[in-house]
Amino acid sequence: MMKNNKSGCESKIKIWLAAVFLCTILLSACAPGDPPRFLVVSPTSTVISPNETITPFPTRPVYAPGTLVDYTVQSGDTLPGLAARFNTSVDEILDANPNIPSDASTMPSGMPMQIPIYYRPLWGPDFQIIPDSSFVNGPQALDFNVISFINSSPGWLKNYEAYSLGRQLSGAEALQWVAVNYSINPKVLLALVEYQVNALTNPERDTESEDTLLGHEGITHKGVYLQISYAANLLNDGYYGWRTGGLTTFEHTDGSLESPDPWQNAATVALQHYFSKIYNRDDYLRAIGPEGFIKTYQSMFGDPWQDELAHIPGSLRQPEMSLPFDVGETWALTGGPHTGWGSLAPWAAVDFAPPSVVGGCAPTNEFTTAVAAGVVARTGPGIVVLDLDGDGDERTGWVIFYLHVAAEGMVAEGTWLEAGDPIGHPSCEGGHSTGTHIHIARKYNGEWIPADGVIALNLSGWVAVNGDKPYQGYMFKDDLIAIANPNPDNHSFITAGE
Repeated sequence: MMKNNKSGCESKIKIWLAAVFLCTILLSACAPGDPPRFLVVSPTSTVISPNETITPFPTRPVYAPGTLVDYTVQSGDTLPGLAARFNTSVDEILDANPNIPSDASTMPSGMPMQIPIYYRPLWGPDFQIIPDSSFVNGPQALDFNVISFINSSPGWLKNYEAYSLGRQLSGAEALQWVAVNYSINPKVLLALVEYQVNALTNPERDTESEDTLLGHEGITHKGVYLQISYAANLLNDGYYGWRTGGLTTFEHTDGSLESPDPWQNAATVALQHYFSKIYNRDDYLRAIGPEGFIKTYQSMFGDPWQDELAHIPGSLRQPEMSLPFDVGETWALTGGPHTGWGSLAPWAAVDFAPPSVVGGCAPTNEFTTAVAAGVVARTGPGIVVLDLDGDGDERTGWVIFYLHVAAEGMVAEGTWLEAGDPIGHPSCEGGHSTGTHIHIARKYNGEWIPADGVIALNLSGWVAVNGDKPYQGYMFKDDLIAIANPNPDNHSFITAGE
């Protein structure tokens, strides 16, 4: 497998800022960074009285094991995710709700359910901060221009510049790049940097604090741009961890544990998880309450709950998709489910490589191909985004994200493609990699769709399954199995059309 061992990226990080950007932002989709360290900081956008006390949130009762509780489905809910949150099982939920089919994918928003609950200690508050549709860079972000918004603000962020992608990026361009590639609504990131450091209202820039501006320490997180990028990485980790059931407890800066309230939505848990890493207990409770982050968000953009959208419909299914190479060709599965972009959740991507270049960064004449018909909505360094609904906007409908596409031979933005048409040559471009390959992931309405789960990635009948760790796992079709293996000599191969 090409990308499983990333110690090279970690041990050879350059001092030059440009190299740090490339290793942390572009390459992070392929290379996990150092374990994060966090500073305990305080938010600056509210004046806190020394005598102020934090009103405790109401607590849930201690339910007897298996008690049936009422629940109203939220957009994007799945049976495995609900089972993990309520500490129960899918079978028990189905027994309590015989109207739900056993092969249900996403649940229809607003549907009433009863769920058997098993008490888990240390439940967090039930206050919901923002809806999920306002968290992802999806339909709710269509009418928002992040560059215009930042440039019209009085804060120092509009004058900030950072070197990346071979040129100087303004603060507005940098934040937009992070929002687009992590697929987080830019309003969330803007409210975050305003709540934490008043970047949009304070014209005075404090350059001495910029290396750890948002409280994240480490050589791969230094500077405003990388601080925002890692914040997005951590937010996605919380959002998709809760969505899939992989995150049911998190640790605070004082070592105490918290289990999110089972009724919570993914966007709220993302913010709770994020703030738990950088604030002491009082500042954390303030940040996640009605006078914290959401108050800053509302002052900038209004009440997000007024425009809540069920952006993930019930019974969502993946459209038919083919393997990303020509029929009759045999490619290696070099990476099992792993991050779509960044270094944490979601595990939305898999990797393939032509056999002629397995084991090194060498050019190839082979083409990766369109898995379905659509229009090329965006191209960038190593990036091609294929929009299947044809409107040319990657924030709506099904989208296929390709990474490590060579610049030479890359399809042009705006091109309409049929399934099987060439996208470009696999390469090591667009980030660090130990071998030529293609990285492919899916989104729907701006939300990353995990490669494993109720809407598992299915390419010509080959279905992805998670391993114990990112990049592990396998794909199967009928009685055939292709296992992602870190040793190039032991890669499993898949033949298109087999």
